Amino acid sequence: MPDILSPEKRSQNMAAIRSKDTKPEMYLRKLLFSKGYRYRKNVSFIPGHPDIYLAKYNVAIFVNGCFWHRHSGCKYAYMPKSRVEFWNKKFEDNVARDLRVRQQLEVLGIKCAVIWECTVSKMIKQDQIRAEVLNEIEEFFRNEEIYMEL
Repeated sequence: MPDILSPEKRSQNMAAIRSKDTKPEMYLRKLLFSKGYRYRKNVSFIPGHPDIYLAKYNVAIFVNGCFWHRHSGCKYAYMPKSRVEFWNKKFEDNVARDLRVRQQLEVLGIKCAVIWECTVSKMIKQDQIRAEVLNEIEEFFRNEEIYMEL
């Protein structure tokens, strides 16, 4: 099926997608900061350059887009209808990189949390979900688990 946009317009759309300081990242950072957590963002010396790094808790937080990182079972992780081979390879590479980064963090003893874009969207819309997710994040900071996904 041909793309409904011209190649130039599609390229323009894709170029506008941010890799840092996305709305879900900024929302989660502001929420953590308001609860008294201090962090660094996009830390270059930690594998994967986590969106949020809390040195006090030795926790790297990645706020992953459901589309780009293939959130299993999520409606936002759809497959584009054009250039299917390109997208398959792109998504496979992203998932493989995410796994590799997670393994590197484990070797270094850094705890890793992945917060999905759709979870942040639910947090924004519903106070109860925001409180539940924030509780889970805070519990993760205190416990011995090395990986969490929300």
